[in-house]
Amino acid sequence: MADESCPAALSELCLAQVCLSLDTLCRIGPNGSMRLLWAPLLPQEMADQILNKMAVEGRLNDRTVSIFRNCEQLRLRKARIRSSPLSAEAFRCALCPHRLQELDASWVSGGLTGAQILSGLASNPECRASLQRLTLRGFQMEWESLQVEEAAQVAFSSLKGLRTLNLANTDLTDPTLEDICTLPKLEGLDISSTPVTELSALLGCRNTLRYLTAHGLRRLDMSSSRLISVLGQLSALQHLDLSDDRFASALSSAEDDIESEVDQALRLLLEGDPGVLPALVSLDVSGRKRMTEGAIQAFVERRCGLVFLGLLATGAGSCDVLTAKDNLKVTGEANEQQICESLRRYRERECFTREALVNLYQLTSDMDNQTRPDILKLVLEGMQNHSDSLSVQLVASACIFNLTNQDMAVGMPHPLLSAVVNQVLKAMRGFPSHQQLQKNCLLVLCSDIILQDVPFDRFEAAKLVMNLLSGQVDQTLQRMAVAIISILVAKLSTEQTTQLGADIFIMKQLLGIVQQKAMTGVVDSTLKFALSALWNLTDETPTASRHFIQCQGLELYEEVLESYYSESSIQQKVLGLLNNIAEVEELQADLMDEGLLDHIMSLLQGPHVEVGVSYFAGGILAHLTSRQDAWTLDQELRQTILEQLCAAILTWDLPEREMVSYRSFRPFFSLLQTCQPAGVQLWAVWAIRLVCTQNSMQYCRMLQEEGAVDLLKTLISDLDTHSDIRRMAECILGIVECQQTTSDPQD
Repeated sequence: MADESCPAALSELCLAQVCLSLDTLCRIGPNGSMRLLWAPLLPQEMADQILNKMAVEGRLNDRTVSIFRNCEQLRLRKARIRSSPLSAEAFRCALCPHRLQELDASWVSGGLTGAQILSGLASNPECRASLQRLTLRGFQMEWESLQVEEAAQVAFSSLKGLRTLNLANTDLTDPTLEDICTLPKLEGLDISSTPVTELSALLGCRNTLRYLTAHGLRRLDMSSSRLISVLGQLSALQHLDLSDDRFASALSSAEDDIESEVDQALRLLLEGDPGVLPALVSLDVSGRKRMTEGAIQAFVERRCGLVFLGLLATGAGSCDVLTAKDNLKVTGEANEQQICESLRRYRERECFTREALVNLYQLTSDMDNQTRPDILKLVLEGMQNHSDSLSVQLVASACIFNLTNQDMAVGMPHPLLSAVVNQVLKAMRGFPSHQQLQKNCLLVLCSDIILQDVPFDRFEAAKLVMNLLSGQVDQTLQRMAVAIISILVAKLSTEQTTQLGADIFIMKQLLGIVQQKAMTGVVDSTLKFALSALWNLTDETPTASRHFIQCQGLELYEEVLESYYSESSIQQKVLGLLNNIAEVEELQADLMDEGLLDHIMSLLQGPHVEVGVSYFAGGILAHLTSRQDAWTLDQELRQTILEQLCAAILTWDLPEREMVSYRSFRPFFSLLQTCQPAGVQLWAVWAIRLVCTQNSMQYCRMLQEEGAVDLLKTLISDLDTHSDIRRMAECILGIVECQQTTSDPQD
């Protein structure tokens, strides 16, 4: 496995940048095609890498593939265009003129047919001779897509240099197979999941064929004796795959009672003379449940040169003879090695990937906190290769949770965890209504390591998780969703928080959860996380703050303050949000309620009031009293508040633990003006001293970048400034100076 903790190779970064910059590197022709403005003579391998990277990044299409029309500067030999949307014309004009040695066009979309690919390749005499490997997995040949005259001349047998051909999941027919088997150099053939009925054509390449993959041939119509006769004549055959996926179908239980002709042929092969297929070193019978341990043991003992045996979903992987062979690789479910080998071997096969993951889930449920990035990477590849399969996503996400739960994520490389999270988010987008999958994905995300340290699109994740709360969800899912949101929102930029808060639906959902919990009077993690999420959502986001008022959040929060008067953690979160509301000048009028202010004043100080509660209560009062012209209540009340504010702040001790974090100091600027009352100024400088003391590097830099240092200096120089305010401001500047000295030592 590549070291996921290492940075990406420079070549990979350069290739990615080329893909991102195609529009600026190219000129656009009248028909929309692209040509490089400057095309140096590149090494042939680099041209292959550019094409492959474009396909992997989803940047390869009719427009962009045209840069390869210049065969002199960008010479292709190994063309990989998997899953790219290309038309027949674009393929023929851009790729077929090259002297290709390999072409992987698996699952290519855009209207291109297998017949058109074959016709395009055959149109280049050099390509007919040079092409050695061709993969058309997932294609329909559709010979009718060619002109009658053209179709009559196009055949696989025209590609005389072909050594390996993959036609899995195509509409391959018996006549076409006969044509293929006339190829003089054919060594490897994959005809899995095709409708062929006869394999006698293979005798045409009996002396050259070394690798035959014939997985899931549902329409095969040959007697066991005829099948074993044909296979027995393939004297050069080294690898034979006759595995099957019927075990995963709804009819599997009924089919188990019937021994198929292929099963009988395989039994004869396993138990028979090793002189049949003497070169065979690799056999795959996965999915064929009628394979017995006795037959497997006899086969292994007779074949001393055996290097691979596929036994997944056969129940025969526990033979003692298998563990005695050090050089024998086995796919199965008997142990970790067999399961991991299954995930590596069967990347392209959904049914086998799922079967291996089911067994892996049982294995990883008891791993005793072992950190296994090697296994996690295999699970990730399975998810990525079958992103449209609900069954694979479901069991893979459960495996990922087992592999990253608790302390197991600590030792995982962050690039690997980042890729895992991105795939989990893709699964959430792909199956939004499947509650169990969503729950699995939330379980993965509910990790401090992932949420705090791993890079991923937190904004996208927050939106996906919020959408879960719109339907009927169980309490476990709701609790996880709210917990994740509360942490994600705190990690977003101000712009992202503003965009998220612009959706009033989010505000309604979170307030609904708070109301639901408050009505029952419970104090649980869901309530606390919902309050934290709302607090972070309204931080320096006036739109979200307005939505809070519009959704009757203020009335709800007043009730919460009264109901949870003895719960300081609840009060602190409630007052923190109200402090955000108080920072928005146009919303301050909504807080001008004597009953509310009396309650907040009662939380300024007292033997049983924690400093965190007092701090946010003071912040609300400081902001509301900072604008005398906007004060709509009795002036004596304002004066009383200012006096109590000063008295309370001077009794506060700096807490040992971090109590609050700020995105910026801009909300403090108006409070630091020399014209402000002493109580307002005192709260602002105490707040700045608090965070600068607890995290000097971050907040001292913020003070300097935002110009708050100059405001503090002005406050110190003003003769009317209260002595306690001046002392605190000088303390802050001392911390800033000390931080500067530490960060920029002089020689």
